[in-house]
Amino acid sequence: QVQLVESGGGLVQAGGSLRLSCATSGRTFTSSAMGWFRQAPGKEREFVAAINWRGSSTYYTDSVKGRFTISRDNANAKSTVYLQMNSLKPEDTALYYCAAARSPVATMETDFGSWGRGTQVTVSS
Repeated sequence: QVQLVESGGGLVQAGGSLRLSCATSGRTFTSSAMGWFRQAPGKEREFVAAINWRGSSTYYTDSVKGRFTISRDNANAKSTVYLQMNSLKPEDTALYYCAAARSPVATMETDFGSWGRGTQVTVSS
Protein backbone atom coordinates (compact mmCIF):
# COMPACT_ATOMS: atom_id res chain seq x y z
CA GLN A 1 0.00 0.00 0.00
CA VAL A 2 1.43 3.35 -1.08
CA GLN A 3 1.67 5.82 1.74
CA LEU A 4 2.88 9.37 2.05
CA VAL A 5 2.84 10.64 5.63
CA GLU A 6 3.45 14.27 6.46
CA SER A 7 4.69 15.54 9.81
CA GLY A 8 6.11 18.69 11.35
CA GLY A 9 3.14 21.00 11.18
CA GLY A 10 1.99 23.09 14.10
CA LEU A 11 1.28 26.54 15.47
CA VAL A 12 3.97 29.19 15.10
CA GLN A 13 4.14 32.95 15.40
CA ALA A 14 4.68 35.12 12.36
CA GLY A 15 8.37 35.24 11.50
CA GLY A 16 8.96 31.78 12.86
CA SER A 17 10.04 28.57 11.15
CA LEU A 18 8.79 25.03 10.69
CA ARG A 19 10.21 22.02 8.89
CA LEU A 20 7.77 19.64 7.27
CA SER A 21 8.72 16.06 6.47
CA CYS A 22 7.11 13.53 4.17
CA ALA A 23 7.92 9.85 4.58
CA THR A 24 7.05 7.46 1.77
CA SER A 25 6.40 3.73 1.84
CA GLY A 26 4.78 1.02 -0.22
CA ARG A 27 6.79 1.70 -3.36
CA THR A 28 9.88 3.57 -4.38
CA PHE A 29 9.58 7.17 -5.55
CA THR A 30 13.26 7.74 -6.29
CA SER A 31 12.44 8.27 -9.99
CA SER A 32 9.53 10.60 -9.28
CA ALA A 33 9.31 14.31 -8.73
CA MET A 34 7.94 15.21 -5.30
CA GLY A 35 5.97 18.25 -4.30
CA TRP A 36 4.23 20.20 -1.59
CA PHE A 37 0.81 21.73 -1.99
CA ARG A 38 -1.41 23.61 0.46
CA GLN A 39 -5.05 24.40 0.95
CA ALA A 40 -6.31 27.24 3.09
CA PRO A 41 -9.88 27.30 4.41
CA GLY A 42 -12.30 28.30 1.68
CA LYS A 43 -9.63 28.20 -1.00
CA GLU A 44 -8.52 25.73 -3.63
CA ARG A 45 -5.43 23.64 -3.18
CA GLU A 46 -2.36 25.36 -4.61
CA PHE A 47 1.17 24.42 -5.61
CA VAL A 48 3.89 25.41 -3.14
CA ALA A 49 7.12 23.69 -4.20
CA ALA A 50 8.46 20.74 -6.16
CA ILE A 51 11.75 18.95 -6.60
CA ASN A 52 12.86 16.72 -9.46
CA TRP A 53 13.76 13.07 -9.04
CA ARG A 54 17.46 13.69 -8.43
CA GLY A 55 17.00 16.73 -6.23
CA SER A 56 18.97 18.86 -8.68
CA SER A 57 16.12 21.22 -9.62
CA THR A 58 13.54 22.94 -7.45
CA TYR A 59 10.47 24.99 -8.22
CA TYR A 60 8.48 27.40 -6.04
CA THR A 61 5.38 29.48 -6.21
CA ASP A 62 6.25 33.18 -6.14
CA SER A 63 4.81 33.83 -2.69
CA VAL A 64 7.27 31.47 -0.96
CA LYS A 65 10.44 32.10 -2.96
CA GLY A 66 13.31 33.05 -0.69
CA ARG A 67 11.45 31.76 2.39
CA PHE A 68 10.78 28.06 1.72
CA THR A 69 13.25 25.37 0.69
CA ILE A 70 12.32 21.93 -0.60
CA SER A 71 14.78 19.06 -0.40
CA ARG A 72 14.77 15.28 -0.62
CA ASP A 73 16.71 12.29 0.56
CA ASN A 74 16.67 9.20 -1.66
CA ALA A 75 18.76 7.00 0.60
CA ASN A 76 18.02 3.28 0.74
CA ALA A 77 15.66 3.50 -2.24
CA LYS A 78 13.16 5.47 -0.18
CA SER A 79 12.31 9.10 -0.68
CA THR A 80 11.85 11.48 2.19
CA VAL A 81 10.93 15.02 1.26
CA TYR A 82 11.31 18.11 3.39
CA LEU A 83 9.97 21.64 3.30
CA GLN A 84 11.89 24.15 5.38
CA MET A 85 9.66 27.15 5.97
CA ASN A 86 11.20 30.36 7.29
CA SER A 87 9.82 33.84 7.87
CA LEU A 88 6.33 32.42 8.07
CA LYS A 89 3.37 34.71 7.52
CA PRO A 90 -0.28 34.37 8.59
CA GLU A 91 -1.17 33.86 4.92
CA ASP A 92 0.90 30.66 4.96
CA THR A 93 -1.72 29.10 7.23
CA ALA A 94 -3.06 26.01 5.46
CA LEU A 95 -3.18 22.25 5.36
CA TYR A 96 0.05 21.17 3.65
CA TYR A 97 0.08 18.07 1.46
CA CYS A 98 2.99 16.03 0.19
CA ALA A 99 2.61 14.44 -3.23
CA ALA A 100 4.53 12.15 -5.57
CA ALA A 101 4.44 12.67 -9.31
CA ARG A 102 4.12 10.14 -12.13
CA SER A 103 7.20 11.57 -13.83
CA PRO A 104 10.74 12.69 -12.91
CA VAL A 105 9.89 16.38 -13.27
CA ALA A 106 6.51 17.88 -12.41
CA THR A 107 4.86 21.00 -11.03
CA MET A 108 1.24 20.72 -12.15
CA GLU A 109 -1.18 19.25 -9.61
CA THR A 110 -2.53 16.89 -12.24
CA ASP A 111 0.95 15.37 -12.62
CA PHE A 112 0.90 14.09 -9.05
CA GLY A 113 -0.81 10.77 -8.46
CA SER A 114 -0.02 9.89 -4.85
CA TRP A 115 -0.97 12.13 -1.95
CA GLY A 116 -0.62 12.28 1.80
CA ARG A 117 -3.39 13.35 4.15
CA GLY A 118 -1.78 16.63 5.08
CA THR A 119 -0.32 18.39 8.10
CA GLN A 120 -1.76 21.62 9.48
CA VAL A 121 0.36 24.76 9.62
CA THR A 122 -1.05 27.72 11.52
CA VAL A 123 0.77 31.02 11.68
CA SER A 124 -0.45 33.55 14.22
CA SER A 125 0.03 37.28 13.80
